[in-house]
Amino acid sequence: MEWQEISITTTEDAMESVTDLFYQAGAAGVVIEDPRVVNSYLKEKKWDYYELPLAMVEAESVVVKGYLLKDDRLPQSLLRIRQGLDNLAEYFDDYRAEIALTEVKESDWANAWKRFYKPVKVSERIVIKPTWEQYQLEGNEKVIELDPGMAFGTGTHPTTVMSIRALEQYLPTGARVIDVGAGSGVLAIAAAKLGAEQVLAIDIDPLALKVAAANVEINAVSSRVQVRPGNLLVDVESQADLVVANIIADVIMDLAGQVWQRLESEGLFIASGIIDDRGDEVVEYLQAKGFIIETVLHQEGWVALVVRKAD
Repeated sequence: MEWQEISITTTEDAMESVTDLFYQAGAAGVVIEDPRVVNSYLKEKKWDYYELPLAMVEAESVVVKGYLLKDDRLPQSLLRIRQGLDNLAEYFDDYRAEIALTEVKESDWANAWKRFYKPVKVSERIVIKPTWEQYQLEGNEKVIELDPGMAFGTGTHPTTVMSIRALEQYLPTGARVIDVGAGSGVLAIAAAKLGAEQVLAIDIDPLALKVAAANVEINAVSSRVQVRPGNLLVDVESQADLVVANIIADVIMDLAGQVWQRLESEGLFIASGIIDDRGDEVVEYLQAKGFIIETVLHQEGWVALVVRKAD
């Protein structure tokens, strides 16, 4: 298959909204090249300069890339994205959205980025390791073998890292967990490795579901992690002790009522994927829904929340 890569160079403030435009248009995958993340990893010596393209190291703007299948729906999808970009101009100061199109083959898309992906210790106990790399465990570390495939969830973005750290701190042993928007399955796998008894991993994207299921198998947690399609928690009937969602602010707020229904009393909701500028808005919204704020995490311009359902 052939795909259309749409690269949009934009500002940090508009990044989340641009990402949402891709998902609304039916993108099969989205990549965010955030120079803050790249340079923090270089500073912490998680990556080396020689491993990265110079343009990525020196970038000053965020680049959001989406991938659409080249079929008869592509022209309409591109038009929808362009119109959406034009509409965003009224919401952001110093807004920019420069668009570039590139044709890519599926094999190139799936494999070209792999040389930049290395083992990373993301919390006290969790190390995320690509399946093609070697890593020697130390102490009480637990490794997550991950092949993100075309779901593009490498587990090293700040929103994912904060989610894993929150799981490590707050997840009760033997808990029932729901991971909404599972992507590559990294959070569902982390929950299982950290002691969850049952984990339900949900995603609406068939490609993400395929990748997540494969990663669950690789990590030998199939007996505790179920991967299934779903639109948020609409068709979920089971109760949970903890729900985790690494999505975006608007979806987290849309999801809040469903989470309340599915959580047991005193259950926890870990919500990540929120840009700093919208952190207070999401906090106030969740409080208005009855949640009690346990903690607010910040990392590199992103916010993650741990909130509790208290009847």
